[in-house]
Amino acid sequence: MQSGVDQVKEVIEENIWGEIQDFLQTTIIPFQSGDEEMKITVGVILLIILAFLVTNVALRWVRLLFTRKMPESDKLKFISVFKFVRYLVYVIVVVIVLSSVGINITILLTASAALFVGLGFALQELFQDIIGGLFIIIDKSVLVGDVVEMEGRVGRVIDIKLRTTRLLTRDDKVMVIPNHKFTSEIILNFTQNHRTTRELVRVGVAYGSDVELVRQILLDCVKDQAGITKKPVPFVLFEDFGDSALIFSVNFFITDSFVDPKIKSQVRYKIDQKFRENNVTIPFPQRDVHFFRTGGSPADSEES
Repeated sequence: MQSGVDQVKEVIEENIWGEIQDFLQTTIIPFQSGDEEMKITVGVILLIILAFLVTNVALRWVRLLFTRKMPESDKLKFISVFKFVRYLVYVIVVVIVLSSVGINITILLTASAALFVGLGFALQELFQDIIGGLFIIIDKSVLVGDVVEMEGRVGRVIDIKLRTTRLLTRDDKVMVIPNHKFTSEIILNFTQNHRTTRELVRVGVAYGSDVELVRQILLDCVKDQAGITKKPVPFVLFEDFGDSALIFSVNFFITDSFVDPKIKSQVRYKIDQKFRENNVTIPFPQRDVHFFRTGGSPADSEES
């Protein structure tokens, strides 16, 4: 009796296993290249999905292993590079899986050559963006956290993806920029060499003003201003003799170019206050206009 039950179990298990095998061998994408017939089955698709899941877990573990002791700035740079490495690893995994199940990758690529050519023309700009993104990472022209100026707007790089780069502007808007623009246009990077940048506030004073007093006032206005570094020390330049004013600029160094409009605004408030306290005048443009009567003499002219 027991042996009969065991036989029934074996038959059921064989049937179930046979059905599973038939399901896994179900053809999804059949194709033929020359005399060789090829197919992609359910089992191959499931194997690719499983390989992707395992690869994803392994890549996360590797990323955590390398970034756990990194400073925040270096961690952001590493993650930017790691994103492109991840896509490359996924492609290699797919190739290995297809080769392991007996699919000839060379024949597959040859059979799809016409399709790839069509896609290449249709997605030409997409490929430019992808290549541009790779170049961004390779030559390190732009990294996450950098402050850049693009199309007349200043923003901080918050994300570099395979096709686009995202900037957070000073008015809290997100600019989505195709990566190929970073390789074809001129980009001003405020933080390429170091975080400190030199900024200035320009002001004009009336002719006859005490220029040494003006210089001292400008230095006092930036001396204790939050966000301005002590070293390198600020300095004042007497830039020019303008049409209506003597032009000065106070130059200073800050560690975050992203917030420099706020710092400049606070400096201007202080300059205006100090000038009022010391009777230093900020002139406005003035013009003398002369009216002449048609055919009249200079003696008949009116001056205003």
